[in-house]
Amino acid sequence: MSQRESMEYDVVVVGAGVAGLSAAIRLKQLAEEKGRDLSVCVLEKGSEVGAHILSGAVFDPKALDELIPDAKDKGAPLNVPVTENHHWVLTRKKHFSIPHLFTPPFMHNKGTYTLSLGNLTRWLAGQAEALGVEIFPGFAAAEILFNEDGSVKGVATGDMGVARDGTHKPDYQPGMELHARYTFFAEGARGHLTKELTRIFDLRKESGPQVFGIGIKELWDVPADRHHPGRVIHTQGWPLDDAWGGGFLYHQENGQVALGFVTALDYRNPYLSPFEEFQRWKTHPAIRAEIEGGKRISYGARAINEGGWQSVPQLAFPGGALIGCAAGFVNVPRIKGSHTAMKSGMLAAEAAFEAIAADRRGDVLSTYEPAVRSSWIADELKTVRNAQPAVAKWGSTIGTVFAGFDMWLNYLKLKTPWTLKHHPDHSQIGRKEHYHPIDYPKPDGKISFDRLSSVFLSNTNHEEDQPIHLTLKDPEVPITVNLACYDSPEQRYCPAGVYEIVEDSGSPRLQINAQNCVHCKTCDIKDPTQNINWVVPEGGGGPNYPNM
Repeated sequence: MSQRESMEYDVVVVGAGVAGLSAAIRLKQLAEEKGRDLSVCVLEKGSEVGAHILSGAVFDPKALDELIPDAKDKGAPLNVPVTENHHWVLTRKKHFSIPHLFTPPFMHNKGTYTLSLGNLTRWLAGQAEALGVEIFPGFAAAEILFNEDGSVKGVATGDMGVARDGTHKPDYQPGMELHARYTFFAEGARGHLTKELTRIFDLRKESGPQVFGIGIKELWDVPADRHHPGRVIHTQGWPLDDAWGGGFLYHQENGQVALGFVTALDYRNPYLSPFEEFQRWKTHPAIRAEIEGGKRISYGARAINEGGWQSVPQLAFPGGALIGCAAGFVNVPRIKGSHTAMKSGMLAAEAAFEAIAADRRGDVLSTYEPAVRSSWIADELKTVRNAQPAVAKWGSTIGTVFAGFDMWLNYLKLKTPWTLKHHPDHSQIGRKEHYHPIDYPKPDGKISFDRLSSVFLSNTNHEEDQPIHLTLKDPEVPITVNLACYDSPEQRYCPAGVYEIVEDSGSPRLQINAQNCVHCKTCDIKDPTQNINWVVPEGGGGPNYPNM
């Protein structure tokens, strides 16, 4: 067996999203200011920086302004300021606007931009490389490495050229070990290494569970007469019934509209399909009017952290830290998390630089967590901490009223003494005998579409002859439990058609079409028995989002 080679760095960052790149940039800025030599590398499992980035996105530049004050002058893609901000409540045929005076000012999107977050990360990568950060796209961090004392030593990238049966193909290459004084985990929502770190270091001993939504997005080219740069629309209500979530529609640059739908993954009906709910949402007259006559050019999906402040785990542990959506800093009512993710990366960088300057390594970055908990991240998330669980508990109407009341009180510094709790998403699904299948309309190929043609637009690709990265702890459970009790909900909650129940010699069998996987992580989150465990495939696999 080949011996893995190793490389030494001061800091290794896993994930080239906005949090990871902000941390890398801040580290190099501090080194430059203090005249120190500091080695930083960033690993990215996508084929290029931005390939796996998917977000709405309406972007709050607050953290970017702190990190790079002259970002616009340096070419940051902040080209379309938000000019219209609408919040609609949908019924089957109509929509009603919620007046701004009913919502706290932080919900109004003043001073924000609508953009491609993937393009922003590509720009940030350029800034990082100009400062001397080494970025390695196409290399997936597959394993956590530990020192003898139990502290994190770094990570190892996955082996390349391993066949599905585990044998080595002619192009086999062993992974590389990257050792560091400190390792930052910026994997995004439900990162597979973050899951392992949470278990090993018991990072949730003082926080509630994380809960999630599945966000499904399309990018459209629309006719010039339907394009209104800077228009932002958020919706709630129809088509969801006993579940909750909502849609978004953003008019971006170059005649494009980004639109999508988020379904909270605590839904109970095992027959619900988030993908089909999104397709149905687009047929609403008010939504159709925004895109009709246009052409769909891209598709993708990604899980979103929705737990808020009460779900933020312990952030630092011996030799490393969680940053960005690996920790979960999304402000759900604002539908924004990039600015908080960036700020967390910057604060972790400052804590690590202080430790390295003192010639420390492998200990707990003790100043990082207090810095987060005294920052504007905490102020922002505490203000809205009860919004998501209120809607989850009492439904769209009563929950929204309570959430608005609670946010207003906290915004006005009349701090509410209560903090509502969450329940793990997988524990909320109901047995099939208590629900009826949902009759979703067939796609028309103009506004609504099927899953397989959608996955094609995500440019998803995996080397076919490699170990399946959607692993089962017990191969019997999909039939004996999921099919028997829940009618195999993985067939419906997956937005990429990965899971199918097929007949094999007269008996049902779960077929896993791993090559379709868009790395959304929904299966890892929603599987009722937590039998599905998402592990990283070969680096460079998965979606390739050009402008998402």
